[in-house]
Amino acid sequence: MAEKTKKSGGGLAGIVAGDSAISTVGIGMGLNYRGYDIVDLAKNSTFEDVAYLILFGKLPTSKQLEEFLDQIVKARYLPAQLKEILERIPVDVHPMDMMRTVSSFLGLIEPETKENDQYKVAIRLLGIFGPAMAYWYHFAHSGVRINEQTGPKDTIACNLVKLLHLSQTADPLIVRAVDVSLILYAEHDFNASTFAARVTVSTLADFYSGITTAIGTLRGPLHGGANEAVMQYLENIRSIEEANSFLTESFKSKKLIMGFGHRVYKNGDPRSDIIKEYSKLLAEKQPKFGKKILYQISEHIETRVVNEKKKFPNLDFYSASTYHQCGIPTELFTPIFVMSRVTGWAAHIFEQRANNKLIRPTSNYTGPQKLSFVPLNQRL
Repeated sequence: MAEKTKKSGGGLAGIVAGDSAISTVGIGMGLNYRGYDIVDLAKNSTFEDVAYLILFGKLPTSKQLEEFLDQIVKARYLPAQLKEILERIPVDVHPMDMMRTVSSFLGLIEPETKENDQYKVAIRLLGIFGPAMAYWYHFAHSGVRINEQTGPKDTIACNLVKLLHLSQTADPLIVRAVDVSLILYAEHDFNASTFAARVTVSTLADFYSGITTAIGTLRGPLHGGANEAVMQYLENIRSIEEANSFLTESFKSKKLIMGFGHRVYKNGDPRSDIIKEYSKLLAEKQPKFGKKILYQISEHIETRVVNEKKKFPNLDFYSASTYHQCGIPTELFTPIFVMSRVTGWAAHIFEQRANNKLIRPTSNYTGPQKLSFVPLNQRL
């Protein structure tokens, strides 16, 4: 008799699919990158600092961080062929399809080779995703061709804010809010997109294929896009009274309220309080984009959902109001997720390749047994 295989509760929940030294989820404080608590990293680091840690396994020295940022700045360059492709992508496409195309097309014109190795490709993507997204967005919406380079010392967050706002300066609070959000989204163990990337490269596919696979996976609303969905309902709520009506109707109809609950964090996402603080700061101190009522509505929704449904906000809930108060278009929320998570994807590709085995699980067959073949002229 064949031995039965262990089944999960659905979607491979509870199944350990491999070993990794990159991050822990749901252990101790809840999330650690390479052993460092996410709370400490968000408080004391820049995204580049954290990206270096995730990619290379240790925090950089001052010199290493300076050199790393210089490599990222140089990697912002948009080739003419890519600009032409970006200009051909219509305004009404899903921006994640545009991001997937950037990864795939760059793999054609700058393929992974012995000289252009996986580390160089990772830094190239880390540098180019933000400028490519901003270039497409402005050209598609207004026909403006932006210069992707801003200041030679600008971080990824600062570069993005300047490009999106078409400005030579950037509000430090907005830059820091974006920077912290990139830290929080950078890595999250064997989530769907990361695991998809590892499956792809386990076949010995190239680096770009792994990243393109990951972007396609993140495009699905059950993985990425929750912060966009949060903003889509928040922007239609203009008062606490309207928030109460929205919640009462949602509770009555058992409608899922996006931005709450998590597959792993049953008692609260450790990243939520961190990004919530920036939503509050922006509401109080950002003169152009800050909206006190938006933050108040968000906090009221959190209170009711926690108290009445015992569900806690995840990172996406307050990321929505934070990004909105940074002047970021809602349709770009998930592409910014890509700008950050490419760090974790890259580190997992490195790790998979270092001790590779083809990822090929089995299924629990539930189909019919031993049917007799029916000739074509006898089939009903």
